[in-house]
Amino acid sequence: MRSRELSVAVFLAFLALLLALFAPGFYNTSNALNLLVNMSYLMIAAVGMTAVILTGQIDISVGAILAACATVAGYSAKAGVPIPAVFLLAVATGAALGAVNGALVAYVRVHSIVVTLATLAVVRGAIILITGGSWIYDLPANFRALGTGTLLGVPIPVWLMAGVTLLGWYLLSHTRWGRSVYALGSSPEAARLAGIPVRWTQLSVFVFQGALVGVATMAFATRFTTIQSNTGSGFEFLVITAVVVGGTNIFGGSGTLLGTFLGALLVSATGTTLTFLRISAFWEGALQGLFILVSVTLDAIRSRRTPLSRTHVEEPLDVPT
Repeated sequence: MRSRELSVAVFLAFLALLLALFAPGFYNTSNALNLLVNMSYLMIAAVGMTAVILTGQIDISVGAILAACATVAGYSAKAGVPIPAVFLLAVATGAALGAVNGALVAYVRVHSIVVTLATLAVVRGAIILITGGSWIYDLPANFRALGTGTLLGVPIPVWLMAGVTLLGWYLLSHTRWGRSVYALGSSPEAARLAGIPVRWTQLSVFVFQGALVGVATMAFATRFTTIQSNTGSGFEFLVITAVVVGGTNIFGGSGTLLGTFLGALLVSATGTTLTFLRISAFWEGALQGLFILVSVTLDAIRSRRTPLSRTHVEEPLDVPT
């Protein structure tokens, strides 16, 4: 376990101690499962965000993409489309929007912050135009079966989270694509010289991220009886916080899904802890902001100590593939 992951684990232990001292009623199976369900869609999206940030990029459009996937899924379910097909439509919508982001970053060479900020605005505007700002009501009962159902006593969203996390771990740790993601974030020039398809790898991580946001949508939206037009507002902040706090370097090249899992658990547990300790929920956003500020500062200090591995931050990516 690396130092950042160990730090997050220690802080989680501190939160657990606070709950044991001041809210002993928290410790039961129902609360534990609720915590896992609440973090499931966050963790699923964070797996994709980990890959994006490992390449030295970032995606701040995930909240808007989640809203788009939820809108497509909601209207499809109301139209009578079978639930497996609704699931695939949500994933395809996320992957398509991720492909737009990735193509603009990799081939048009626009910075990912600018691209995904524009995507966020365009998608949010499109959703308002399509829905007229109204919520989607009267969703069929089988639509909610995914979000509220259980398998072997464990909620289905938790199974989805476990499956996606294992898939992400395998792809990043045991495939050529995963090695390319880490190499690209460490040094784009070195990656190019090593024969890695730089632009394709950049495109693929955004498609991967978009598809997983589609999966996260089905873990999230199927828990409720309505889909709001502003679904996913602020979701990008939670996802980025989970990844960065978990130890993935904001400048790319290093990080693990174990750290991302701990970060997602910390983000989710913070709100739960405040609720059980009867502390105002307004502190939740402030604490999450503090987490990410400390994490980014630590990354910046670490980057100054290893300048050769971070040259891609300042230099434009001008490499043929």
